[in-house]
Order: sequence, then structure tokens, then C-alpha cells
Amino acid sequence: MNPPIDLSSCILHTPRLTLRPWTMDDLEDLYAYASVDGVGQMAGWLPHDSRETSRRILEDFISGGEVLALEYEGRVVGSLGVHTYDEAHLPAFLFQPCREIGFVLAKDCWGKGLMCEAVHAVVRYLFDEVGLYAVLCGSFPWNRQSARVQEKCGFRFHTRIDDFTTRSGAKESVVYTVLYRTQWLAAQE
Repeated sequence: MNPPIDLSSCILHTPRLTLRPWTMDDLEDLYAYASVDGVGQMAGWLPHDSRETSRRILEDFISGGEVLALEYEGRVVGSLGVHTYDEAHLPAFLFQPCREIGFVLAKDCWGKGLMCEAVHAVVRYLFDEVGLYAVLCGSFPWNRQSARVQEKCGFRFHTRIDDFTTRSGAKESVVYTVLYRTQWLAAQE
């Protein structure tokens, strides 16, 4: 089941990042990374073609309360969202509180371990503070960077869905991984 979660007042810190709610002051940073070819496609959306596109997305982030900004060295370099998962495609979790995470990172920050830091912080919050049973994460089979982040953070294969429609309208396969609270707790010991 998808329990309600509101991240609009959530602030998390890692050694190098601050994960925090978005503000309208973040517009230029969002546009700077979201307009770069190759960034959005990794998550199923097209590069932002204008600041107006970024402004609409930013307003959705703020009003939705499900997406945190990743601040690194004084600028926002990505996002990490805690979204409702598709219960019809993933019925194994219907009777336990679960959510799906999704993330994107500025291309100039790839390969620095920042997303693993962010995912660890959000997973800790979701298990310790929210009390989720499991956290899901999906990625396209060709997106090895995302799969590697998930693997490093303890997520394991759950299923593959071959009829997923992306935000840009393309049909893709998606590989879902899962991290159970019990597995996460055991790894902390």
C-alpha cells in the first residue's frame, strides 16, 4: 500500500549533501541540470527546453511534497523523490506500507558517490521515521548507473515490467528492485 508521505518540511544531511524541500529560488539550478541532454532520459523524461518548463516542474515539486532537492557545494544538483508505486504492477506489496524512490543527478556530478549518499539518507528516514516495510526503485535495463546505485544501497531484483510508459510517452521495460526494512536493519548491525 502507498501510505501518505509529506516531505515538505523534511531536511536530511549527509557528509556532502543537504536534502531539502524545493523553493522557487532553485529554478536556475534545476534548469541548469535538467536542460542537459542525457540527464532526464535516464529517468524517462526529455531535457527541459525552457526555464518555463523547469518552473512548471518546480511548482509541481513544491506543491506535491514528494521530491527533495539535493544541494551540493551551494547549488542544487539533483532530486530524489518518494513516489507512490503502481499497485497494479506490483501487487506483492498491497498489504504492507511501501513507496518507490526515483532520482536524478546533474551530469557533472556523476561518479562521485553523491546519489548513494542521498539514497542512504532517504532510506534511513523512510524506515526509521516513516516505518515503511520496503522501498522500491525502478530503472530502465540500459541505465547501468541507476542499477549500480541501487545495488550499492542494498536493493535487490524484484521484477521486470515490459509495458511501462515513460513521462515522454515512450514504451520501455523497467526493472524493479526492492530493499526490505529487515534487510536494511540487518546490514546496519
